[in-house]
Amino acid sequence: MTAAEPQKPPHPLHRRALLRVAAALPVAGAGVAAFEASAQAAAGSAPTGAQTTAAATATAAAHSDRFDPESPRFVLAVLPDTQYLFDADSADPAPLREAFRHLVAERGEANIAFMTHLGDVTEHGTEDEIERAADTFRTLHGKVPYSVLAGNHDIASGDDQRGDSAYLAAFGPARYQSMPTYRGASPDGYNTYHVLKAADRSWLVLALDWRISDKGMAWAQGVLDAHPTLPAVLTTHDIAWADDDGKAQLSDNGKRLWDGLIRANDQIFLALGGHYWPPGRTVLRNDSDNDVHVHITNYQDRYYGGAGMIRTYGFDLVRGVVDVETFSPWLLARDPEKRSPLEAETIELTGDADRFSLDIDFDERFKGFAPVAVPKPRPASAVMPRGTVAYWRFDAAGTPAGGTAGRPVADGAVVRDLTGNGNDLTVSRLASSGPDALTWSADHHPGQPAHASLRFDGGKSPDRGAILTTAARAALNSEKFLRGYTIETFIRLPEPFEGDHSWMGILSWEGRNGDAGKTTGWSPLEPTCSLNLSPERFLQFVVYPQRQDADPTSWSHAVPVGRWMHIALVNDGRRTVMYVDGSKIARNPSQPSTGIATLGKPFVLGATQFDESFGQGFYGWMGDTRIVNRALSVGEFLTPYA
Repeated sequence: MTAAEPQKPPHPLHRRALLRVAAALPVAGAGVAAFEASAQAAAGSAPTGAQTTAAATATAAAHSDRFDPESPRFVLAVLPDTQYLFDADSADPAPLREAFRHLVAERGEANIAFMTHLGDVTEHGTEDEIERAADTFRTLHGKVPYSVLAGNHDIASGDDQRGDSAYLAAFGPARYQSMPTYRGASPDGYNTYHVLKAADRSWLVLALDWRISDKGMAWAQGVLDAHPTLPAVLTTHDIAWADDDGKAQLSDNGKRLWDGLIRANDQIFLALGGHYWPPGRTVLRNDSDNDVHVHITNYQDRYYGGAGMIRTYGFDLVRGVVDVETFSPWLLARDPEKRSPLEAETIELTGDADRFSLDIDFDERFKGFAPVAVPKPRPASAVMPRGTVAYWRFDAAGTPAGGTAGRPVADGAVVRDLTGNGNDLTVSRLASSGPDALTWSADHHPGQPAHASLRFDGGKSPDRGAILTTAARAALNSEKFLRGYTIETFIRLPEPFEGDHSWMGILSWEGRNGDAGKTTGWSPLEPTCSLNLSPERFLQFVVYPQRQDADPTSWSHAVPVGRWMHIALVNDGRRTVMYVDGSKIARNPSQPSTGIATLGKPFVLGATQFDESFGQGFYGWMGDTRIVNRALSVGEFLTPYA
């Protein structure tokens, strides 16, 4: 609606850095080809046969692709002030209609869960303007659920107790009754709330009048009280204004909302408003000492009244981010060769207030009102499939040495092989390492069967660490795995990752590959099988097969520090594939690899020998470790992945 907080001097127009060339669609998808074809038709030129086919195929693919409420990635679309597109006899609904076509076409590809309009749908709120806008919304209606709220230009005056209006008749509760997300409205009809299913959970959207009354505030509080475990997005027209650098602060109305509703309700983590320009953002701390992201989205001051500009909030619960992008589908749909300079530079906005990412640990942010249930430990019997050769864990089922966090695990302590195959592990320290070289920990991967781990404090200069080894006559020492194998473990590298730990060993078999008759490897003095960490923190799995004179080696990407990861090494009797967190890594060798050339010498957790001598030990945490004598599918891993 305006460029500044009313009590402050007007802010000058702020020009962001703009794209000077035609930009690609930020939310890439099948709609692009359809847009280009429709643009050519609008320009009076016929698309080629190939373009027509591509557009038809793309449109069909997009429409056949439905929204997936279980995907961990979804989009919340935001549409700010469209008032200059519905301004008496100068109205042009085309940009808004094209924005809606985009949302419909891209709903499956981009996984668009919901669209929310931030108010000032029209310039004067007349019946004619409102009817034109309501008619334009038919493009979206029944295809993508949405909310609309009243801005100051949509109604005559007053707060949400103002009574009937043209806006209420068109955009009141009756409009949303058929939507699966709609849950209710305040008695006056100007405030609504919506519950959407996305990322396998429910989310609450509050759509509040631009001047919510005390009655409206009480109603909104009642909605939050009735849905105490749902993360909430609050939308309204006037909440904050920004300076020319995009730094936002609460408006007077925003302060009222903050003090009366937002700060005490930890559920509200995102608050969105329009009304002012330039756009901006800030982060406030609520009464629970958690972040609340406050954003202004308004482009009415830009070319063509904002050109139907939409903003997408791309939630990614796997990465723990929300990626925000701002673009105009209407301008994108135009023939690139016929776009004017203003059209070309307004396709996509890339300033700091228009294109950015929010880092949000969703589980941590929401734990105060919706704590994640910690999976219960799984018994050993539940995770020993056919062919399990050895399985070790560090809770009471696996060893009596644990139970107290930080307590040293003494030399001679035994970790039982829970398969009953006799591959028990015994603790010993390397060189002159002290008690803290190996301690017990309750820390664990969230998907790990046992809720325990061992903390290794290995290193070099001087060499130090601890190892767990099988007995001299354990069956695992001589197992050849000619039909394949799956070796799994959980590890976490410390953060910060201090010191030089290049080429530290994680697990291995003792011995020299040269003693197994191997001649083609890096050195005949390295063992026949080992999992190690390179100086760049790449996992390295090198194996000397029983049947081939070779050393096929798998390399991961640079693995993270400070978080647990699951590692699986899978061999089907022909070749070996490494998985990290259920994902196959790229650098898996195509060389044939059948079996492991074991030498009847112990299996080791915590280090790798060279020339039958240990140097440094492992540095980090290690959890459950399992070896199976066949290739397992991803769904059969200790932490099953879909």
